[in-house]
Amino acid sequence: MESAEQQKARDGPQKRSPLDLIMNQIRRKTSFTERKKPTMGRLFRPSVSSDKNSDIPETKESESSEGKDSAGPGTESSDADSEIGSVVGWGRVKQFVQKLGKTPDTQSLSLTHCDLTATDVVELGTLLPFLAQLEVMDLSWNDLLGGSLKALTVHLQHVSKLKVLKVSSCRLTAHDLIALGEGLYCIPLLEMLDLSWNAGVGGGNLHCLANHLPSASSLRELHLVDCQLSEADAVTLGEALPLLPCLELLDLSGNKPMKEGLQIVVSALSYTPQLKTLKLSTCGLNKMSLIMLGEKLKLLPGLEHLDLSCNKESGGGFSTMTASLTLLTHLKCLDMHLCCLTEEDILALESACKRGALSQLKLLDLSYNGSVGDCGWVSFYSGAAGLKELQELDVSLRPSASLSASPWLPALLDALPQLPSIRRLALQRWAFSSGEREKLDKALSKRNVVLECDKVAATEAKVAA
Repeated sequence: MESAEQQKARDGPQKRSPLDLIMNQIRRKTSFTERKKPTMGRLFRPSVSSDKNSDIPETKESESSEGKDSAGPGTESSDADSEIGSVVGWGRVKQFVQKLGKTPDTQSLSLTHCDLTATDVVELGTLLPFLAQLEVMDLSWNDLLGGSLKALTVHLQHVSKLKVLKVSSCRLTAHDLIALGEGLYCIPLLEMLDLSWNAGVGGGNLHCLANHLPSASSLRELHLVDCQLSEADAVTLGEALPLLPCLELLDLSGNKPMKEGLQIVVSALSYTPQLKTLKLSTCGLNKMSLIMLGEKLKLLPGLEHLDLSCNKESGGGFSTMTASLTLLTHLKCLDMHLCCLTEEDILALESACKRGALSQLKLLDLSYNGSVGDCGWVSFYSGAAGLKELQELDVSLRPSASLSASPWLPALLDALPQLPSIRRLALQRWAFSSGEREKLDKALSKRNVVLECDKVAATEAKVAA
């Protein structure tokens, strides 16, 4: 005869409803899932918590995990994933930079002379999300980079704090310029752009970049040295300058193909009132260009550095700039070497010196201008007393030239005591007798001046004796 308990146990399952069976299965599955669910608490909990003899019940751990999960999906876990991702990403950045022989830095990335390939550029683009603090990126002197810049520029939104971008001598193409132009809106804080020594920037391609310039760009420096800019590019640049009101430096050196187009650029300088440095070396400046430049310099009172060197066709045209030079009271550096200066030109300079207009000038380079003539040098030194702040003066001749310094040396010796700040005096290829050299050395003996001067020939010294 069965006991009551045995009867109850036997009859119990038969009396359960289908709903009870379903609910029981759900409960068992839920309990099993919660026990197996990985949580951040378990991942970082000390190993003792997994001990079977631990004083912390498993139910409490589950409840704690459930409490954290109930705070909302993706809160703690997403932050942790982001942090871990950043660490892993920076590790990738370090590995990429170090394999190129460079030092990783969160704010400055210099990969010059690394023989970067298109594949490297693609990889670099994927690393930009982990360089959110980047301010300087220099990819210059990588010849194999040309044609692949878009793989990088499509990721520029991740480096919105970028201030300096250098891609000089990278064989950039028109497609690269388009890609760069389209990416400029992603880096609104950009202050310096260097595209120098890229022939592909010229030849009428500059508009590919200029057409994408924002209406009020924060760009302060634009370097376009030896880019083979044509007259069409000069027109494009002239139209772009009004979009660069913050521009402080413009370097167009080495772009002789601009020719007459340079006048258009010069005429647009009135739109860059904050310009401090203007470099037009080897740009094909002629007398007409200088006349127009003289007019525009009046609108640039803050100009500090002016480079007009290596423009042989400009000789005889500097006299038209006399009035403008007198207004450049902040000018610190004036470079006019190898410009075929005439006596009349050097007189566009003596007048300005006498008026004290160049009193802030620290560097004056008039070298490789043997065409000035003896009378011209005498006049220049006679008015040099106004150059109170001048530290460096270079009037050397070309390596193949040699002229006597006798006609103007007395004027220089008279001027030296009135140049209290002079620290370097270059007189190379000028011929001095031994007596003249002694006088010059004596005038500088008690002053900390570096004299660059050729040695007196032994035969000449013997004759003088």
